[in-house]
Amino acid sequence: MNKTHPQRNGDVATFDSTKSFSEEKGLCRPRSACTGCTWRRACISAAALLVLVATVGLAVALGLLLRAPVNHFCAASNNRTGFLCDDRVTCIPASQVCNRVSNCRHGEDEQEELCGDLPRSLPGHLVFHCSNPAHWVYADQRCNGLNDCGDCSDETGSLAACPPCGSEWWSCSPVLHEYCSCVPRRLCRDGVQHCLDWSDEYVCRP
Repeated sequence: MNKTHPQRNGDVATFDSTKSFSEEKGLCRPRSACTGCTWRRACISAAALLVLVATVGLAVALGLLLRAPVNHFCAASNNRTGFLCDDRVTCIPASQVCNRVSNCRHGEDEQEELCGDLPRSLPGHLVFHCSNPAHWVYADQRCNGLNDCGDCSDETGSLAACPPCGSEWWSCSPVLHEYCSCVPRRLCRDGVQHCLDWSDEYVCRP
């Protein structure tokens, strides 16, 4: 039997001249290199997409945060209802909102969106509605001893729910329409009748 042996030139085998040694050994193949490039491109694209999605998400979250209503409720002096300025520190009495004087540093207490249609444009916590639907007062004017509503509903009405006269007031039925159920003690014994029963002159002491 005749056997075919590879031709040798000395001890070195002769290979096809169109193939490189490295290709023959499978050490570096163009197809493998392209596959690596494709994976790198895919990874870069995925990373860019993730960054884009994160950026859009952050923008949406910030937009919703900016649109969210801000709570401006606070307690001013004497525990009266107040308006919290945008600096989140300054608290002004409710009655100083929309009084044509900027009491907040940036004037947010006088902005058109807040003062354009009183009292409907005001936050509910700043408004007290009198018994007469045509009248309203600022929330810090409720239970201040004065007849701000004109019918004393801000002082003696069921919605007002005011505590008894404080130590600086004398409880009686006032003569003057300015007061409702108490008169200031500073008016006691001043020689002027402020209570129907004259108790401000004969019983009350400043």
